[in-house]
Amino acid sequence: MTEACVGFTRVLRGAGLQCGPDRVQAFLRATEHVDLYWAGRLTLCADPDDLPRYDAAYRAYFGGTPPRPRTTIELDSVTVGVAASDVEVLKHKDISEFNAAPLIAMLKPLPPRRRSRRLRKARRGPVDLARTVRAMIEMGGEITRPRHRRRGVKARRLVLLIDVSGSMAAYSDALLRFAHVIAHAMPVEVRTIGTRLTRVTRQLRERDPERALKAAGRAIPDYEGGTRLGETLRRFNQQWRQRGAVVVLFSDGWERGDATLLANEMARLRRVSHKVIWANPHAGKPGYRPVQSGVVAALPHVDTMVAGHSVHALEQLLKEVRRA
Repeated sequence: MTEACVGFTRVLRGAGLQCGPDRVQAFLRATEHVDLYWAGRLTLCADPDDLPRYDAAYRAYFGGTPPRPRTTIELDSVTVGVAASDVEVLKHKDISEFNAAPLIAMLKPLPPRRRSRRLRKARRGPVDLARTVRAMIEMGGEITRPRHRRRGVKARRLVLLIDVSGSMAAYSDALLRFAHVIAHAMPVEVRTIGTRLTRVTRQLRERDPERALKAAGRAIPDYEGGTRLGETLRRFNQQWRQRGAVVVLFSDGWERGDATLLANEMARLRRVSHKVIWANPHAGKPGYRPVQSGVVAALPHVDTMVAGHSVHALEQLLKEVRRA
């Protein structure tokens, strides 16, 4: 079955659909939960214009007539009408309510950028005197157009701190999958926080997401345990020596430890970071108020708080990271 599915994606690429490795992996995982036709339509079609080509390729490869566009299917006990617009519906659903792995695998993160010290050729900017003189010598001393240079751009370091305590249990798996996608797109440091601070960067570099998550799960000793944000952040601040990173903290803010310690460590973290973003799974829900002790203590030292409860919210978070 897997071989047939991979062959189908080759046909789709020939038809003009953008079926890269990430989409193929998402397609294969989606077939475990839904009918093959809908699994491919959900994960392999990026644009409404792809739908007619997808249906034509499906008929040519598998034979028969594709199901009607408004057929409803079961996806992890959540009934959804599958059509082009329904992908957007799923993106806005709370990731604690369904298996969001296929949609998370389709995310295309881009790293935050910063100016490097190295100068590079440019069409505008300060005159590169050395290159300009060399060009004049090559032209026999004739005056030539000035050459320019400017500082290049490189990826800025990104740090993800993921709360894996019991109160975050409904989101931990999806957030680790999100970190796995990022780990294969840019330089990133990933630590889990709860009652312990655990580095899972190496485990998440494993290409296969299921093996990566299993390895990370084995490495995390306090999975679904208590919350000591202040203490774990103190350990992180003691270990982390790099300055200028973008730090994203995923947590609901339920702090069982000393809130004053958390405030002090968040202030310390902010001083050495380029930007601190708090992604709170409850922040995007109607009626949410930041009254948890951990949130109240940390907010003065956070550049921005964003929602973290849906695939759409994670897309917006990636835009916030990119803008940093």
